[in-house]
Amino acid sequence: MKVSRMRLNIVLLTYNEELHIGRCIHALLPLGANILIVDSFSEDSTVALSNSLGARVLQRPWKNYADQFQWGLDQVAGQAGWVMRMDADEYLEPDLRQEIQRILPALPEDIVGVYIKRKVFFQGQWIRHGGFYPQTLLRIWRAGQGRIEQRWMDEHIVLPPNAKTVTLEHHIVDDNLKGITFWTDKHNRYATREMADILVQKYFPELGDHALRDMSADPQARLKRRIKDEVYNKLPPGLRALLYFLYRYFVLFGFLDGAKGFVYHFLQAFWYRLLVDIKVMEVEKKSQGDPEKMRKILFTEFGIDL
Repeated sequence: MKVSRMRLNIVLLTYNEELHIGRCIHALLPLGANILIVDSFSEDSTVALSNSLGARVLQRPWKNYADQFQWGLDQVAGQAGWVMRMDADEYLEPDLRQEIQRILPALPEDIVGVYIKRKVFFQGQWIRHGGFYPQTLLRIWRAGQGRIEQRWMDEHIVLPPNAKTVTLEHHIVDDNLKGITFWTDKHNRYATREMADILVQKYFPELGDHALRDMSADPQARLKRRIKDEVYNKLPPGLRALLYFLYRYFVLFGFLDGAKGFVYHFLQAFWYRLLVDIKVMEVEKKSQGDPEKMRKILFTEFGIDL
C-alpha cells in the first residue's frame, strides 16, 4: 500500500494577534510547512512578526470565520500533500510535532484525515473536566479533500462520505493570553454568530449548511450537532442554558477544575449560552417573526448578511 509524503500547508486566520502569533509559528517551524496567514488588516505587529518568521501573509476583509477560512483553503488548493487548520492562540506540544513528523509521511493513501486532541487552558489552568477534555478535532486532511461548513458559528471541516481517518496521541494547546475582558468580548461576538445560526435554522432553513450531517466522517461531531440542533435548541430559552451548566458542572465533573474552572464553566456553559438566547429573543421580538424584517435587523444591527 502506498504511503503519503509530508508536504504540509498550514492555514491560520489573524487579527491583532501579536501576543500569540510568534509562539504559534515557532512551534510550527520544525515541521518545515508552508504557513499561510490570512489577516483581517491587523492594526498591531501581527503581519510584521509573521513575515519575519517566514510565513506568507495575505490580507482580506472579514465576513465570518467560515468564509475567511474557506478563502484561505482556496489559496492553497493547488498544493499537493496535506492541509492543517490552526488558530493563532494555539500551539503544538513538542510531542505532537514529533508525532506529526513521524506519522504523516507513513500514512497509507486511503487515509484522508487526521484528528488531534486539544487541551484548553483558561487563565493558565488546563480545563480537564466538564466535557472539555479530550476534545478531538479534525485538524489535518489531504489537500482537496476537506472544506469548511458555511455556518456563522460552530463550523467544522467536513470530508467526503466514508473517508478514513486516524487519531494522534498528543496535543494541540489552546491558551489565549489576552485576559478576561477579551474573552468576554470574543464570546459576545460568538453569541451573535450563534444567534444567526439558530435563526437561519428556524426561519431560513434553505440557507443552512448541512454538510456535517451528510458528509463528515466524524460520528462524535455529528452526534453533538444533532443534539444541539434537535434537542438543545428546542428547549425553552434560558432554561436550556441553566440545564447545560448543571450538566457540565456536576454530571461531567466540572467542579473538579477548582475555582478557575468554576469561572470558566459558568461563563462558557451558562453566561454565554444565556446570552445567545437573549440575542435570539431580542431579534425575534423586534422582527415579530417576519423573515424580511429579521434579515434587515441582522444586517443593520449586526452586519450579518443572509
